[in-house]
Amino acid sequence: MKKVIVIGGGAAGMVAASTAASMGHDVTLLEKNDRLGKKILITGKGRCNITNDCEIEELIENVPTNGKFLYSAFYTFTNDQVIDMFNSLGLKTKTERGKRVFPESDRAKDVVIALEKQMKQNNVKVLLNSKVEKIETKNGKIDSVMLSNKKIMRCDSVIVATGGVSYPRTGSTGDGYKFGKNVGHTIIKPTPSLIGLETMEDVKTLNKLSLRNIAIKLIDKKGKSIYEDFGEMEFSDVGIEGPTIRSASSRMKSLENETYKIIVDLKPALSEEALDKRIQKDFKKYTNKKFENSLDDLFPKKLIPYIVELSDIDKDTVVHQISREERKNLVNIIKNLEFNIKRYKSIDEAIVTSGGIKTNEINSSTMESKLIEGLFFAGEVIDVDAYTGGFNLQIAFSTGYLAGISC
Repeated sequence: MKKVIVIGGGAAGMVAASTAASMGHDVTLLEKNDRLGKKILITGKGRCNITNDCEIEELIENVPTNGKFLYSAFYTFTNDQVIDMFNSLGLKTKTERGKRVFPESDRAKDVVIALEKQMKQNNVKVLLNSKVEKIETKNGKIDSVMLSNKKIMRCDSVIVATGGVSYPRTGSTGDGYKFGKNVGHTIIKPTPSLIGLETMEDVKTLNKLSLRNIAIKLIDKKGKSIYEDFGEMEFSDVGIEGPTIRSASSRMKSLENETYKIIVDLKPALSEEALDKRIQKDFKKYTNKKFENSLDDLFPKKLIPYIVELSDIDKDTVVHQISREERKNLVNIIKNLEFNIKRYKSIDEAIVTSGGIKTNEINSSTMESKLIEGLFFAGEVIDVDAYTGGFNLQIAFSTGYLAGISC
């Protein structure tokens, strides 16, 4: 019986621990927080998008950073198996738009409870409030881990599942990068992925406004559209965020050498011609009203002053005095609302981290380090990250499982 230590009690760590224990090993999971799954609890706005019910090839296509590295992991523990695992643990699931899979209860807490139940069934020892200081090796093999209280724990294998550096209040503070670097691994510099964006435009007046059924385009400095999406977006006091914006952020390369803008179509269901007819109809209805009072049927109240200001039509202009050219310009603004990107929001607010342990130093068939025998990596600590839609949790579950059966 091997002694296996798993560092990190998130999605990857809990699955890795259960899997290794089910193989007959003596498994201890070390978590520095006072509870497990803290990051799971805040994913999907507290609902937890467990996985995506698409084909495996589509899973890989949705991992822009080193997707091919995950072939073995995704085929060894598929999205169907993830759904089956949760169902067998008593967690019923449902599939929503975009093939996103959620717990039927809409409670992320139930996902954590199911994973804890699985560890208990497999006799995993869980030690909370246990911060690892470093991993010790001897002759190129894992020897032990040392805790922050200087306690030494001997072991045959270590699975590092410590996450990245996003949402540090959940415990993701880059510990795994330190452990990897100390034993010779290369760390690809962590950058935010799936994150809100700060804009050149002042959008303070729109703070906390949510928009549904909008379409966006991400445009690079050459004027080329590199990503399009449809769905929801939100405004912060410094810029734009929400599902479509976070997905767009993961398509953006370094902002040091590139400039981007996001074009928002507020009425994607209408062509410019159809929108113009709709506005004419509204203008006829409100013909004797001021311009600022004629847009209530088109937009939320909070958005109207912003659109009015962009239109260059005086807010007090009576509707029947608005010219055809002014109306056409209004149509153009509604279909092409432009936001120039200044920077990412703080990496602390990123849903996932891009960067981490370099993939070509990890055996993709086992998740074992190519440098240290008995050292395995799982989840976000590895330099892989995906788009929104359940793909990042699938990475955690698949790599955790693969590390668990390989150790």
